[in-house]
Amino acid sequence: MEIQLHIKMNEKLFLRNPEQSELGRKIIFHSIQLIHKNGFEDFTFKKLAKEMGSTEAGIYRYFENKHKLLIYLTAWYWSWLEYQLNFHTHNIDDPTVKLKRVIKLLASTVEDDVRTDHIDENTLHQVIITEGSKTYLTRNVSEDNKDQLFKPYKDLCAIIGNMIVECNPNYKYPKSLASTIIEMAHFQNFFMHNLPSLTDFGVHKDELEIISFLEDLVFSVLIKA
Repeated sequence: MEIQLHIKMNEKLFLRNPEQSELGRKIIFHSIQLIHKNGFEDFTFKKLAKEMGSTEAGIYRYFENKHKLLIYLTAWYWSWLEYQLNFHTHNIDDPTVKLKRVIKLLASTVEDDVRTDHIDENTLHQVIITEGSKTYLTRNVSEDNKDQLFKPYKDLCAIIGNMIVECNPNYKYPKSLASTIIEMAHFQNFFMHNLPSLTDFGVHKDELEIISFLEDLVFSVLIKA
């Protein structure tokens, strides 16, 4: 029996739920592929419609603009990643082992989830690395935040922050460290492949080195606190 994974999304992100129709799911699938291929700046609904063999009007029935679509994709990814973190750590009692497992998940290549046939998580992960920060580095960030469009990212950071507190209850900056781990895992991956002189991993391009670096950074801080 095939099991499907359904993630509940903030209704303010869309005009019509893309998960509930074939066209909507095609919009999600092809937008991920097109943004990954050409970048978000070059991405338009006109190009997406051509890629899908559909119309711009059809896409606009689902999303107000391409920025809302990008936030939808990133919010979906953070919710999916939260599920993965919970799944891979729920039987682990040792907080250090648990946090190391989280670091490994954040810094490793993502495998496609067969339960979501309209979303390629591996490609979406690459989109998050290169384009994810563009969802909140905008003039409208306060308004979007009031609509709780970034809640999945905040929830993920809160979970990791709680794990940090489990490792060291005296550490004063668990939320800051949690978001730093996530962003640094992505930045170091991007630098490794595109700006190798900004990392120590550019020669071998080994994700294991990024994991070791993050573990060294995080636990050195927690031990000293």
